[in-house]
Amino acid sequence: MLIQTNLRNASSQPHPLHPELPALLAHARPSAVTLYDPNAIIYAQGDAAGPLYLVEFGAVRIYRLTADGRRQISAFHFAGEVFGFEAGSEHHFYAESIDRAGIRALRPAGDDHLADNLLPLALRSLIRAQEHLLVLGRQNAQERMAAFFIDLAERQEAGRIIDLPMQRSDIADYLGLTFETVSRILRKLKDARIIRLPSTKQIEVLDFAALEDLCE
Repeated sequence: MLIQTNLRNASSQPHPLHPELPALLAHARPSAVTLYDPNAIIYAQGDAAGPLYLVEFGAVRIYRLTADGRRQISAFHFAGEVFGFEAGSEHHFYAESIDRAGIRALRPAGDDHLADNLLPLALRSLIRAQEHLLVLGRQNAQERMAAFFIDLAERQEAGRIIDLPMQRSDIADYLGLTFETVSRILRKLKDARIIRLPSTKQIEVLDFAALEDLCE
């Protein structure tokens, strides 16, 4: 179910990972936060491209369906991140909430400054996509998982505890692995005392150095 709310803007204050957000919102048309239940579609592959979207809270997965019905996840987005960049007039991917998420549409307020503030976000999104392709192309299953956890820790500023709102099947579709391989690698990292699994929605990194070594 979608609910519009004037929830206080969680991104109105400067954030060390997203310092451009206050300026971005200052040049966007005022918009309420839309609340999405878990696994709700925000936009679909083939829909007309419209505004960009800011994650106020929760998490979003970006994916597309292949001709044979397989799902390929290309990105996850978390609080403070913007998604929905398109080169053409329609969306080439699905955007779907992972957990209960608050999403704000970003539309120009009538000046040209919104585009100026979007440029660093678009470049950051492009760099992250390129790095993801390198992970898929050059690393084995254990290295992919290690790189994924390091990326999440940096984006969440998580310290030792990393939130995993996505399912194991989401991780598998993102890293080009099977569900069984993801589970096996998690057990292997746990047995090596590199990580701990306090719950299905969190991991605790016990040895960041060892995790980084796996990516080299």
